[in-house]
Order: sequence, then C-alpha cells, then structure tokens
Amino acid sequence: MQKRIALLSFAAIIAVMLFSSCGKTNKQGRYIPANAGVVFMLDGESLNAKLPWDEVKQNEIFKKMMADTSVPSFAKLIMENPENSGVNIKSALIMFMVKDTLGGYAAVMGNLKDAGKFKQFLGNANKEAKETSKDGYTYFSDYKSSVGYNKDKFIITMNTPQLNSMDKMNPMSEPGDTSFIMPELEYTRDMNAITAMVINLKEGNSLGKNERFGDMMKTKGDMHFWFNAEHFNSAAGMGGITAMVNLNKLYEGAVFTGAASFDNGKITVDGKSYGGKEMTDIYKKFSAESFDKSMIKNIPSQNLAGLFALSFKPEGLKEFLKLLGMDGMVNMGASQLGFNLDDIIKANKGDFLFAVTDIKEDTAKEKDFQLLVAASIADKNSFNKLVDAGKKILNTARDTAPRYVFDHNDKYFVITHDKPTTQTYLTGTANTSYPFIDKISGGPMGGFVNFQYIMNALKPKPTADSIDLATYDASIKMWDNLYISGGNFKDGGITQHWEINLIDKNTNSLKQLNTYSSVMGSINEKRQAKNMDKWKNEDVMWDTTSTMPRKNPVSKK
Repeated sequence: MQKRIALLSFAAIIAVMLFSSCGKTNKQGRYIPANAGVVFMLDGESLNAKLPWDEVKQNEIFKKMMADTSVPSFAKLIMENPENSGVNIKSALIMFMVKDTLGGYAAVMGNLKDAGKFKQFLGNANKEAKETSKDGYTYFSDYKSSVGYNKDKFIITMNTPQLNSMDKMNPMSEPGDTSFIMPELEYTRDMNAITAMVINLKEGNSLGKNERFGDMMKTKGDMHFWFNAEHFNSAAGMGGITAMVNLNKLYEGAVFTGAASFDNGKITVDGKSYGGKEMTDIYKKFSAESFDKSMIKNIPSQNLAGLFALSFKPEGLKEFLKLLGMDGMVNMGASQLGFNLDDIIKANKGDFLFAVTDIKEDTAKEKDFQLLVAASIADKNSFNKLVDAGKKILNTARDTAPRYVFDHNDKYFVITHDKPTTQTYLTGTANTSYPFIDKISGGPMGGFVNFQYIMNALKPKPTADSIDLATYDASIKMWDNLYISGGNFKDGGITQHWEINLIDKNTNSLKQLNTYSSVMGSINEKRQAKNMDKWKNEDVMWDTTSTMPRKNPVSKK
C-alpha cells in the first residue's frame, strides 16, 4: 500500500508540473545533461491561460480519481490545488531522460514557492525514504528515486534500468522461450549521486551551448521537445543482415526538435530533423525544391482519405546506400531480376505519390478502398527493366499477391486496384481540385489526412454497440484533418510542419483535448465494465503471466 501511495504521489506532482513554464532562451539547456535522449520543456504561463486548472477538475477522469478512496488525502489536496505541493507552477520546468549502460534515469526539475509544503508533500508521498543534507540541499531518497531541494528549487530523479532491458532480450526467440522474458531489473544506482550531479552540472557538459537546442528554443510554442536518437538508440547487438550494414550512420548526430502550439481550432508542430556530417551532406546536396503538384491533381476522385507526396534527387539514394554499406547487397539482389542500382537511379525523376481513396463496402460487405501509387519516369530503358522485374515478381506470387493494375506513359508509372482508375490517372484528364494543395506544397514533401471522410466511411451501423456509437460520435465532432508540409533543408536540418485541425475553430485545442479526453474516459470506463461482465459470464481463467484473461480450456460443464 505504501508503494502505491508513493506512485500516486509522484504521478500527482508530475501532473502538476505539466502546467509549469519554461523560458524561451537556451539558458534552460544549461541544466540538462548533454547526453539527454529525450527532453520536454513546457510553458506554464501559456498553458494555464489556455486551460485553467478549474477546467481540468471538470474532467471525468479527474473526478474519478478524486472519488477513488484508495487515493491518499494528501494527493487529493494537491490535485485540488497544485500549489499545495509547494511547487511554483508559474516557474520553469524541465523534464528529461538519459540512457546509459545501467539503463538510465529520468528527471523533473523546477522552482519552489514553499519549501515547507514541498517537504511535507515528500514525507507523505514516501514514508520509507531517507532524508539527508549536503551542500545546502536536502535529499529525500530510496533505491528507486531521489529528490534534492533547497528553498528555491527542486529536482526529482528516478532510476529507469528498464531502458536497456530490451537490449538484453533475444528478438529471435520463439514464443515461450525463457530467453524472451524481460530480465530482472537491477536498481544498483546511487540516486542521490545522480541528483547531485545534475544540480552541479557544468555548462560544458550540458545543452546550454548546443546550437540545435538553442534554435529549438527560439521557435514559438507552448511546449518544446528534443529527441537525440544517437543517445537513445543503438544498433549494437543486432544480428543477421543488419550486422553487415553500417546502421550507426542513421543514428550518428541524429536529433529531432520541435515546438507544439495549442491554438484555436488546431494543434501545430514545427519540427526539424538533423543528422551527422555525412548524412547532412547528402541532405544538402540531393534535397529537392518541391514535389510535383500535378501528380495530386491527376487523382480521379474527390473521395480522398489521405495522401503523401515526396520529391528527392534519385542520385541521393545511391549515396545513402553507399553510406550504409548496402549498395553491394542491393546490386546483388537487383541483378537476379535483371537490373542494377544505376537503373533504379536513372529510371525515375524522384517524384512519388501515395494516396488512398474511395473507402466503401465490397460485395462481401467488407470495407475496401482504392490504393494509388505513382512515380515520375526519367530514362525509359532503365524504367522498363524495373517494370519487367515487377512482372516477374507478380507472376511468381500470382496466387497470393493482392489485386493490382499497373501501367505507364511517358511521364508517370501508376499502380491502382483497377484499370479504369489507372488509365484515367495517366491521361491527366481528372484535373481534380483539392483546396489543401497550396497548404502542403512549397517543399519536397506534403501530406494530407481527411479524418472526417475516413470516420464517415467507417461509420458504425445504427444497430452497432452503443459504446462504439458513442466513440464515433465523440470523434466525428472532434477531428477534422491533418496537413503535413516541409522537407526543406535549412540551417543544417530538414524542416517539417504538422497541423491537426479540429471541427471547433473557435476554442483552443488544449481545452478541446481536455473535453475529449473526459468523454473518452467515460466511454472507456463503460467499455471496461462491459468487458468485465462478459468475462464473468464466459468460461475464463486468469493467466498469471498477464493482466488479461484467456479462455479456460477446461469446460465448466
């Protein structure tokens, strides 16, 4: 019970911190280790203005937690008013995670408004923790976590040895093989030492002078995030064909940064992807200016579920494969089909389109759709070699391959599910007008997803389960569409812009997300209750290795 109280307490304070603020300068990177794999920074002043805590308290999930008798009274006191924790919710917040040889650790830091209240909160949250003092800081810790604080600020660090557990698992083991079981977690780290290290972090070992991090902080947003793939991922330990290629080049220097804003009627994310020197050189040299908009206009349907358009210089693919050491393997495999890597490069101009349209019921009353894939053609002789290879593959897999029809003219190669669609696309007579084209164009990539069309096409029948109908009703009133644009190479990285549009254009998206999560929380509670009733009425027994029930092979009869 005491451990449950501690977990609920930490969850409560994390929830409070989600509405803390961060500065707009790179001085915040000064307190984050340079090898942090994941970082979140939140602007509390903006978030509190867009979603006051009184509105959070009206959320059905929140109300359920407040009514839960197992939640300690001190946790409810903080949930009622986050400032009861002693945390200054209007001050800077930093959350980050570091992965290392022992697994890793996560941290949350911010400023205090009342150190006395904070000390009281810690005492209630974990009565088994030990309290010590050193260099003006009080440390409150057990083997899994540590809290260091003085009268002005605090930092919470949590041991996460599970971060490297997946590296110790054998992905090739068969089901039931004990080598696939998650290794036992070892909490051998001195968490007070980790907390002290972060408190006394030297600027040279932080993100304080990282130019990419500084560029991220200059981007407007309610929330900023940082993902360093090199520090959080590793190709080490991979076997088979992956051991023959240089996958580390994908992780080397790879960083993704972004800033998210919760504006009226939409959620926007402005991101930027970086790579190592060699990957960056390829991006810079072979990035295209813009995708071919006419490829979108050729789609012969207004019933568009979604699409993704991409343009790049084909020569870049060859350099990319060389960098990974895969060019030899590609040539070896291609030669068996009658072409080589140079034919792939010469065959296409680098423009590609993927689209899904016309979702409907087929003759068997199953949902079907039209898939369209198109590519621009450059050298016809090389392209014909690829077509011949494709025919050979389809002939080999004739009995198992899905139904596709492909054809080409001088400009495009296209694959669809039927001949009329293929031919109409190639003639270019559709000239379909989509209002979003200008929104996603101007860069090497663009995408669109029509949530409204997809949900209407998959709408449950009036006789469907009431819970499914409620889920559909809540979602159709919430989500409109998604725009994706960017792909331009700028200041050492590739830019992206994501815009999720909501049906209600007059209310900020943070409030709408709060309302939507409240409705979905109530629906999910009804679904869980229904499932429990179903399991009680069926011949079910509980699997001790899982939290889910499974059929009892022995009948009650």
